[in-house]
Amino acid sequence: MNCRSTVGSIGMARISLDCTDSLPGIPLSVLSVPMENKYKCQQCLQVLRKPVQAQCGHRFCVHCFKQLTSSGPKPCEACHQEDIFEESISILNSNEAFPDNAAGREIASLPARCLNQGCSWTGSIKEYEAQHEGRCEFERVQCDACKNFILRTEKDRHAERECEARTLNCKYCKATFNFKDIKAHDEICQKFPLQCKDCGKKKIPREKFNDHIKSCVKSKSACPFSEVGCKAVIENGKQNDHEQSSTMEHLRLLLPMVLSVARMRTETTGPGEWQEDSGLGLYRAPEEGVTMGAGAAVNALENIVCVLNREVERSSVTLEAFSHQHRLDQDKIENLSNKVRQLERTLTMRDLQLAETEQQLRELQFCTYDGIFVWKISDFSRRRQDAVAGRTPAMFSPAFYSSKYGYKMCLRLYLNGDGTGRGTHLSLFFVVMRGKCDALLKWPFSQKVTLMLLDQNNREHIIDAFRPDVSSTSFQRPISEMNIASGCPLFCPLAKLAGKSSYLRDDTIFIKAIVDLTGL
Repeated sequence: MNCRSTVGSIGMARISLDCTDSLPGIPLSVLSVPMENKYKCQQCLQVLRKPVQAQCGHRFCVHCFKQLTSSGPKPCEACHQEDIFEESISILNSNEAFPDNAAGREIASLPARCLNQGCSWTGSIKEYEAQHEGRCEFERVQCDACKNFILRTEKDRHAERECEARTLNCKYCKATFNFKDIKAHDEICQKFPLQCKDCGKKKIPREKFNDHIKSCVKSKSACPFSEVGCKAVIENGKQNDHEQSSTMEHLRLLLPMVLSVARMRTETTGPGEWQEDSGLGLYRAPEEGVTMGAGAAVNALENIVCVLNREVERSSVTLEAFSHQHRLDQDKIENLSNKVRQLERTLTMRDLQLAETEQQLRELQFCTYDGIFVWKISDFSRRRQDAVAGRTPAMFSPAFYSSKYGYKMCLRLYLNGDGTGRGTHLSLFFVVMRGKCDALLKWPFSQKVTLMLLDQNNREHIIDAFRPDVSSTSFQRPISEMNIASGCPLFCPLAKLAGKSSYLRDDTIFIKAIVDLTGL
């Protein structure tokens, strides 16, 4: 915590409460021994964290004191409660308070334990703040999306695979929605693939399904002559066959209707004028006092039917020839389509093989086999913006090895921080990966790991090192592609990369990892 201090005019060290990373007091139950009252914050009533002493003598956490005096000096409530209030002294004022380093040292040496169920860590308050608080793998943290509490070590997996409120993109239409709404979205997605129950064709987008039903050769519909009595229901592809084979039947169904229309015309049309019978092309000449009889009308209609029959027969012959040619063309198209699909499958397999080969070449290009790996990260500004925007919060390094047949490892870097370091630090983690020779290695992984951000002036590298917790799942033999990452959420303050930083040159940083090979 970087609280700045100044010296007041009366000789007392005053404090500036500008620090933004301060926290409230440490929970009382962290202490392994009963707490003395002098170590208690008078505001939050917890163990003092970065204690400051007001001019009245009462102690507060720097965080609590900042909140109390944020709007100006205030009377000390503790003085009121203890009935020792003095108007000139019992005022909380940031200009009249100072860091109580003596109390801070005493508190730092008190014995502490972890509150999280299942964690057996013990140590001092100083060690708890510096090494364990906010890093315990047994701590339950709240998911930002679904608000459920999960183990810190499972937070990434929960966010990527289990969270009911996680955001997904539809693989068909690319729309964004919550995981819990996936079924509702599938019901309305216009790109969602459907299957035709008639012809069995799959992967038809919903937006084109109605068009398919209309043209599907296996889909059934009523005969166009159903309105005059035809009861047939036939497949779309066999409509022509039905109309050809049922021509006489359709004409017999039409005849009563035509005769009925003719009788109505005879009854309603008077003599003495030419009349055209719509649709039939028949004319009745004007004859004074003479009307066309029903018998003549029937004869005329029978003649029309005969003509239509001959036309239908000629059309049938022509249609059969076209149908035959169409079937030949369809067979050719189907054969060509099969060849195209086969070529597409072959091309897809070749693309996959090429991608695997390129990946292997990239790994060989950067791979080392001595436990030492230097990771060059260029385009730092763009990658950091992607991390801040949430597009690419984390990035993985190429794999490296402790030896040619040894442990396979990589690094995971959060350019905008992760967990307690989000928004303020670079977070760097070490990842044990599944290797081809894991069955020959000693497990759990227990080699000391050193992580470095290199000073490009070769003066003051930022270094953090740790020895693996052999009880952690992060260092057991991997059963998936890689284990859960473990490392340093507060590896490097982002402020050290601002301005003309010796760690960031030409928009590039270098990270180095060293695995101690002692005992291998």
